[in-house]
Amino acid sequence: MSRLDLQLLRAMRTRGHTPGVEKLMRVLGKAGNNGGIWVALCLVVLAATDSNAESWLICALLAPAAIAINYAVKLVVKRPRPVLEGLPPLGGAPSSLSFPSAHATSSFAVATAMTRVDPLGAIAFALAIALSLGRPYLGMHYPSDVLAGALLGIVLGLIVPLSL
Repeated sequence: MSRLDLQLLRAMRTRGHTPGVEKLMRVLGKAGNNGGIWVALCLVVLAATDSNAESWLICALLAPAAIAINYAVKLVVKRPRPVLEGLPPLGGAPSSLSFPSAHATSSFAVATAMTRVDPLGAIAFALAIALSLGRPYLGMHYPSDVLAGALLGIVLGLIVPLSL
């Protein structure tokens, strides 16, 4: 698995890179820090809707909660961030720990919960995927970090109690 992980990471770090795509991925990465983009998105939906207010608020709070749970896993696993010779990461991170990806965890947790509140919430998976793929693209995570984070996020999004 680690060899495939490294090959996929190297491919993502060396292919499809243009200044515009790199800038977009950096912007998405910053927006995803601490689940900020998800909190904002859920609060916008909350303000725009007349139904399920409590559930939308829970979705907004799920983003930082997922980050905290993710960090607890990081502390147990203690996997360092990837290092590719000649290919430094294109972004920064608050910790040197890589597994699982907090961006993927919070993104998939909230997208899953949003879909439970309203089927149109499934549109959020497009953003979750983009945010998550940006992590290895920028050299911040191995692809397996993102996959594990997405799986953890889906579980969190399915088990969080929502007021429906």
